Amino acid sequence: MRIELAGLHVRHPAARRDAADALRGLNLRVEAGEAVAVIGPSGAGKTSLLQLLGCALPPSRGELLLDGRAPWLLSRAALQALRRQLFIAPQTPPLPPRQRVVNAVLAGALPGWSLAASLLSLLYPREAPRAAEALARFELADKLWERVDRLSGGERQRVGLARALLSPARLWLIDEPLSALDPTRARGALQVLLDEARGRGVTLVASLHHVDLALQAFPRVIGLRDGQLQFDLPAAAVTPARLAALYAQREQELQAPLPSPDAAPDRPAAVAMTCR
Repeated sequence: MRIELAGLHVRHPAARRDAADALRGLNLRVEAGEAVAVIGPSGAGKTSLLQLLGCALPPSRGELLLDGRAPWLLSRAALQALRRQLFIAPQTPPLPPRQRVVNAVLAGALPGWSLAASLLSLLYPREAPRAAEALARFELADKLWERVDRLSGGERQRVGLARALLSPARLWLIDEPLSALDPTRARGALQVLLDEARGRGVTLVASLHHVDLALQAFPRVIGLRDGQLQFDLPAAAVTPARLAALYAQREQELQAPLPSPDAAPDRPAAVAMTCR
């Protein structure tokens, strides 16, 4: 799916009247099948950009085009059809606690199913082998029949990512997918997403807190700060000087390491939620 932004501004509905727009004057083009990482300090507008691209947040000014269509000018039916081509993975996956993992993963395929097939799958998961295969890519094959509330925080994140492998979407929007994963699993999960997106010709846009991974894994990196585009470059062209300017006064975020395997980041989900 091709993305085009021209002079785009986004303002959150609940923002104070005197607050600055979450995104300001963005001009951006992403071709179909590209993989792009979005980096920047907290409050830069990374999540707002993904919400905009996911048609969850309308632009207040400027133009957004997805495959040449302005989503918010479409009919309700056409907008719903477009949204079925989008896959959004938030940092904290919205997984019902008592749901089985198999059903949580198969939810990624729902946009391509009829209502009857979706309801039937709740009673008898119709494509459990596909869910098991997706989970295996994220080292979770043994969790297929577990309940979601028995998973650790990192396992829940990986279940949320496994949904993408069953999704019929042509645009994947991934928001901070590695926050609860140790370095080895973080790199592995990111590589699975990149390989699958490349193989299917899916456009992938991911916001990443860990700058080193963004530069190592993605061919193109976008830097946001205070809702504005600071750079849009091949990863090899993102110099230490550019990063220093992007994270000025926020150097601790730039230098933040990936979680250590000894730090037990895969803590139980209930504990993880209370710590946020």
